[in-house]
Amino acid sequence: MSAGSDSLVARLWRRTSLKQRLAFIALVPTLVTALLLVIMLTRHQVLSLRSMAQSTADAIATQAASIAADPLRHTQRRELLRIVQSVAKLPHVAQVQIRAVDGEILADSQARTELSGDTLTVVRDVIDADEAPHPLLGSVLVQVSLSEAIAAQRSSLRSALIAMAISLLIAAVISWQAAHWISAPLRRLVEAVHQLGRGDRRVEVAVTDQTEIGELQRGFNSAAAGLFDTQRSMEQEIERATLELARKNAALETASIAKTRFLAAASHDLRQPLYALTLFSSALAVDERDPVRLDRITHIKECVGALDHLFSELLDLSRLETGAMQLDVSEFPLDSVFEGVSRNFRLIAEQHDLRLVMRATPVWVRSDRTMLARILNNLVSNALRYTRQGGVLVGARRRSDGTVRVDVWDTGSGIAAEHQSRVFDEFYRVDHHDVGENESGPRRGLGLGLATVQRLAELLDTRVQLNSHPGRGSVFSFHVPEVPPQQIMHASPEETPLNVTGMRVLVIDDEPAILSGIRYLLRSWGCEVAIAEDRTQALEVARAWPIPPDIVISDLRLRDGESGLDALAALDHHYRDHGAMPYARLLITGETRSDRLREIMAAKIPVLYKPVSPEHLREAMMSAWTSAHAAT
Repeated sequence: MSAGSDSLVARLWRRTSLKQRLAFIALVPTLVTALLLVIMLTRHQVLSLRSMAQSTADAIATQAASIAADPLRHTQRRELLRIVQSVAKLPHVAQVQIRAVDGEILADSQARTELSGDTLTVVRDVIDADEAPHPLLGSVLVQVSLSEAIAAQRSSLRSALIAMAISLLIAAVISWQAAHWISAPLRRLVEAVHQLGRGDRRVEVAVTDQTEIGELQRGFNSAAAGLFDTQRSMEQEIERATLELARKNAALETASIAKTRFLAAASHDLRQPLYALTLFSSALAVDERDPVRLDRITHIKECVGALDHLFSELLDLSRLETGAMQLDVSEFPLDSVFEGVSRNFRLIAEQHDLRLVMRATPVWVRSDRTMLARILNNLVSNALRYTRQGGVLVGARRRSDGTVRVDVWDTGSGIAAEHQSRVFDEFYRVDHHDVGENESGPRRGLGLGLATVQRLAELLDTRVQLNSHPGRGSVFSFHVPEVPPQQIMHASPEETPLNVTGMRVLVIDDEPAILSGIRYLLRSWGCEVAIAEDRTQALEVARAWPIPPDIVISDLRLRDGESGLDALAALDHHYRDHGAMPYARLLITGETRSDRLREIMAAKIPVLYKPVSPEHLREAMMSAWTSAHAAT
């Protein structure tokens, strides 16, 4: 109970203002002093009244005993009654009795009022003074009433309480005014502190006196002035830093735009000769039987493949930064993506005595199939590149949150902790000796593979997580949404043969080396080939050929700012006027500008990005030709 009371008092005290506390502190001593004075004076007055009443009763009783001695000696009852009545008439006397020695009441004054408890009784013995040894004649009893004295005392107490109340009221008013006077400078200081916190202007309080409060006010003014100057100085520094940061951000944005433009230009201009080199290197192996020449051709193709890998990293990054990659979300079995990755890398793993295990899974996911495959292809390629022995495992595991976690495990040398937070940065590469790169594997890239993976993952609303232990391997993980399995219509088990023999192909490109290389390659496949460098030459070929081509392969960017889409549109108009059957079409480009790529997507024409491998070109040609004939 005591602790609860203390807590209540503390809470009430905390809720009071400084002015209320000062008034309370000033009023309490006055209240206590007044109460003590009232109590002491009242007690003293009561004792004085009782003492006076006692003295009065003793005097009356002594006098009555002296007067009643002679009548008691002669037993004169009438005289005794007269004495009793005379004494009873005295002020404050309530009752008088004269008794004999045996206690018989010889005379009794009837009480003027009904006796109450507020009386004082005095008994005096009546003795015979004339005879020795002064025999006892009787006794006199006198009762004195204290009611009038008590009433007077109460009246006096009321007057004292009224005076105390008036004094307390005056003291309270004086205390409140004193508290107001004392707390006013402090309240002004509090308001000034609030204004100082807002920092909108210079703050200063008036110095009211020369006491400690005045010293506090002067100290506050000095501190406020210094703080205001410091704040203004910091604001100016922050403003300058903000302007400098904005300038640097603008410079970085300009540099980023310049880098993107450079990548776009490099992706197109540098891929042109690389694409021609790819075509010529593939055509060299046609009808070649000499082992020495075949070995040299193989090395040439490996070098071309390495260059292709480097430029692919640059192109992917450029396309991601320009927003050229658009999501095409669908629902599909995850195992179908696993099978594609297995076909791409199983032979590479076997060539380096490594195992590539794709753990089958029945789950279906909702995502962009192409981007998901690119992520897995990059992760598996990276894992094989840095694994010397053991292998790579790809698996999936359902999660309770409705997603599937896809893991790519490897038994490589792992990645040290100081590199793990940066491996997803652009152009960041870990030292060969730190990771134990597979010396017989492919060369390292530009440090863009994992950066591209993370960008693709962000497009799919997920992130790739890394957990690696040096000397034990690494695991890369990401999540994709799971969907219920669906029934799929199985196609014919027999794959369409990639036989393009006899196919009539019109190739449009403004690069003579590419035209020469692709004509040589397509003729080695048994195709009938015609070439053109722009729309005009393409129309001339269309007029010269008696029937339309089976497929038209065009570069997107032609000479003099002309577009491959314009050339295809002109051919469409030409053949539509002659009532010819529709033909397949295929665009090949190294373009990365988002506006140009959006034109391709709007036209819904299949597109390949330079350099294109011969196998990929053959597959794309057959797919486009099959789709065009299915549409008819």
